[in-house]
Amino acid sequence: MGSLLKRVPGVRWGELRDAQQLPAGDIPPLLSRIAYRGEDNARLAVDELGDLICALGFVVGEVTASTVPFLLELAGAPYVPCKAELLDLLESIYRTDNWHSSAAAAGGPKRTSFREQPAWEVAAREAVRAGRPVIEGLASSTRPEESEPARKLLLTMDEAPLFPDL
Repeated sequence: MGSLLKRVPGVRWGELRDAQQLPAGDIPPLLSRIAYRGEDNARLAVDELGDLICALGFVVGEVTASTVPFLLELAGAPYVPCKAELLDLLESIYRTDNWHSSAAAAGGPKRTSFREQPAWEVAAREAVRAGRPVIEGLASSTRPEESEPARKLLLTMDEAPLFPDL
């Protein structure tokens, strides 16, 4: 996959499920398109990837946490387009609480069919939080199209802690 995304083949994408509960094998080509196919292709790929890892902007899948480090790698790379879109996607991932809310409303994950899904949200949020140094670097950029969404994400991270236990 080039100098970027070297660790992508190490993830067992076909064994993981996306936000639509389908095998996540479509994710590596989308990451590659973001990295290497120019701005127009990258924008489309970010949009498609968002549908797979954060459907509707608020539903994460099993694969989301595994994808976040690659989003951070792309956002931090010097010549990758669409940094604002990548940061917006990361913010959407960080904000998701659909599974937690659903499990809480149904009596908690141990009393419902929501056993794995809240953990997906926790893992995804922790993966975004682990990328804080990259996000802070983008927040200090002289390019407002990078710095503004990065600052917004940092604010979201500071305001929304990790999930409490249900």
